[in-house]
Amino acid sequence: MALTFYDDLETRSADAREAAQAQALQRQVAHAKAHALHYSRVLADVDPAAVSLAALPITRKSALIAQQAGEPPFGGVVATAFGTLARVFVSPGPIAEPEAAATDYWRYGRALHATGLRPGKLLHNCFAYHFTPAGSMLEGGARALGCPVFPAGTGNTEMQARAAAQLRPCCYSGTPDFLKAILEKGDELGLDLTSLQLGHVTGGAYLPSLRGWYADRGLTVLQSYGTADLGLIAYESEAREGMILDEGVIVEIVRPGTGDLLPDGEVGEVVVTTLNPHHPLLRFATGDLSAIMPGVSPCGRTNRRMRGWMGRADQAAKVRGMFVRPEQVAELLRAVPIVMKARLVVSLDGDRDVMLLRAEAATADEALTEQLGLALQSATKLRGLVELVPPGSLPNDGRVIDDTRPVSG
Repeated sequence: MALTFYDDLETRSADAREAAQAQALQRQVAHAKAHALHYSRVLADVDPAAVSLAALPITRKSALIAQQAGEPPFGGVVATAFGTLARVFVSPGPIAEPEAAATDYWRYGRALHATGLRPGKLLHNCFAYHFTPAGSMLEGGARALGCPVFPAGTGNTEMQARAAAQLRPCCYSGTPDFLKAILEKGDELGLDLTSLQLGHVTGGAYLPSLRGWYADRGLTVLQSYGTADLGLIAYESEAREGMILDEGVIVEIVRPGTGDLLPDGEVGEVVVTTLNPHHPLLRFATGDLSAIMPGVSPCGRTNRRMRGWMGRADQAAKVRGMFVRPEQVAELLRAVPIVMKARLVVSLDGDRDVMLLRAEAATADEALTEQLGLALQSATKLRGLVELVPPGSLPNDGRVIDDTRPVSG
């Protein structure tokens, strides 16, 4: 694949990107405050000219769902008049997402270009075209590249294979495993599907065995990470070393249950600020776990990289009839700042729920153990045990609450 870039933004210096994003953040905060009812309220005392990400509140999907129920359709976070929108989607939650009448609104052109799609080549788009925006996301990106699109949608594997044999698409987009199903059906039917040389996948686990299967057939199949709320967040390039952050978002990795920024390499919750003027989500907590990777991609793109999806950050557990949440673990850590990292393990002792707080500490200290026990009880209203462990001994997987109890049923 020839080493070309979508635009100059992909290869700018880190300093230039940081300065541009700081200015864009100020403009976005001012715009959201002026044009979106929710932000006019929560940012009433915020000066956009002096704003920093850390000063902005986290917006959680659960809170946005509740806002939309109280202030339909969008909960006051959309800054464009409803009547001017191109499409409105409803994803599970339910949560409503707008699509403005803008070229490549979801910014997937950049990801498809990194996959190798070029003007004039047909995209076989196997994402859904109803309720959720995935189909529109990939179609918008392809059209921005000057590519026609076959809106195949989901299911109907034999029809998909026969249509691909007739239309000769260059690139597939859809979930990671469905392309394999189409190709295997084509083999079964004796169809020529050799035109399919590229694939762009998301929305499911892209396992190494599946990567190997596509590679053995000579296909280039790369993945991206995005959401129906934010559009594209990160994408894979031909280097296949992590996913490069999109130029239209600012990504933070924070400690689950907080807005506290974690250092590169630490697993935490993905929090995204979009620079989309129509839907200006600020510090939107995705509920997904990942980590920023050190260094830059060998493909020549200079933006930071993140690892793939590493699980969910919403780790609430019901213990003795009460919910225990990551926010409460964060609260007890703030009460005992000498401890930087802890994990609450929930298990069963016979039929009784047991909580064990494993906390990293330089030395075993009975006073610290007692202090943590009191902080745990204060934060959760439940008693638990405390175990001090050496620094660096807890796994770097973003898990704050580890519920080890067997799943009933």
